[in-house]
Order: sequence, then C-alpha cells, then structure tokens
Amino acid sequence: MPSQERFAKGPIALFECMQQIPCNPCADACPRGAITVKEINDCPSLNEELCNGCGVCMTHCPGLSIFVVDYTYGKDAALVKIPYEFSPLPEAKTVVDALNRQGQCIGTAQVIRVQTSPNKTNIIWLSVPRELAMEVRSIHLKKGETS
Repeated sequence: MPSQERFAKGPIALFECMQQIPCNPCADACPRGAITVKEINDCPSLNEELCNGCGVCMTHCPGLSIFVVDYTYGKDAALVKIPYEFSPLPEAKTVVDALNRQGQCIGTAQVIRVQTSPNKTNIIWLSVPRELAMEVRSIHLKKGETS
C-alpha cells in the first residue's frame, strides 16, 4: 500500500492480485518500467516513484486486478479508475452505484470519462467520495444510463 506521501503526489496503480499464477502482461505493458515480476508466478511489484497512474497496465491485466487511485483529484472526492468489460458502457457524467469487492452498493459515483481500449478492457474514470476510494471496485448502471 502506498504511503500518504505517495498518494499526495498524484495517481498511482494499485494491485489486488489474489493468486500466484503465471502472469506478467502488466509488466510488459508499463511504458515507464514501473512494474516488475521476478518469477512468472509472483505477484507484480510496483516502483511507486516511476508509476504515474496512466492505467495502461489495467488494460492488459487478464484478471482485472489493477485499479488507479488519485487523491489529488479534489478536496472531497478522489478519482478511481477501474477496468470494465461489460456492455453497454456508461456515459460520462452519469451517476452510478459504486460497488465494493463483494458487489455490494456502498454509495454513488459519477462517471468522469470512459476510456476505450482496443483489447476490450475499458477504463471507467469515477469521481467518488474520498473515504470510498480504497473500496470502490465496480459499478452498477441504473436503467437508461448507457451509451
């Protein structure tokens, strides 16, 4: 977990790899060389000083285990980037249910941007209350809130 000092510097990628499996696409994809995988079955390690939170690694992670948190986004809100492979995609400015790791609604979030990717792992940029930034991991669209 990054320190408060690192979070204060801007966006950073966070990893929630739950299994040690042969996997390293995130390390290969990182344009800054911030991610390393020592042995193919090891979970990735992040050089926090090299990471700028661009999210390229997110679009290459087959386990959807990477997200980006930016506490510098606003005074009362944080920016959370999550991988999203569902269809249809939400539209920017849409208010959605914010879900935790268990799929439970823990509040609301506003979609700031939908970043599409050629490999079909899209990135949803969410404005969330600061206190929920480390908990929000998915969204639920309400009827009629799609593009």
